[in-house]
Amino acid sequence: MSPDPYVNGLLDQAMPCKAKLTVPGKIVCVLHARAEARQLELSPYPSRAVLKNEIHELILTAEPEAAPGKVVNRIAYLAFFEVLESGILWVGDRMMVNGRCLGILAGYDFSHLPNHMNIILKVPQNPQTGFELGLQPGEPVEFVFAGSD
Repeated sequence: MSPDPYVNGLLDQAMPCKAKLTVPGKIVCVLHARAEARQLELSPYPSRAVLKNEIHELILTAEPEAAPGKVVNRIAYLAFFEVLESGILWVGDRMMVNGRCLGILAGYDFSHLPNHMNIILKVPQNPQTGFELGLQPGEPVEFVFAGSD
């Protein structure tokens, strides 16, 4: 197998993605739970392809070190969402629900694959559950590119 360009530092750009489409979705299940010692192992990869009709889980954390290759413990469960159009998610994307930014994409955990991927979103403080935020099934979700440096 060839070496991974991110893990092995083979790229000449810290951010190779310069433009991408917004990835749309919709909430299919609102969650209401927390964990203090979840031990989510974030993948070292900054991007993931998602396919139309896939369902993935959205999880919030306020841990400042949450990033690719790190472990995240203190979390709040937000929701499951269905991908409406295939696309690329990238660490740093803003995750919007009904036009409101609910977090910045910090990384991905694969503990539930092939059923679904955990998508971890960073918030500045005190993550709330989807229920506490008043989310509803059917609400629109968007992953919006933050831009490149």
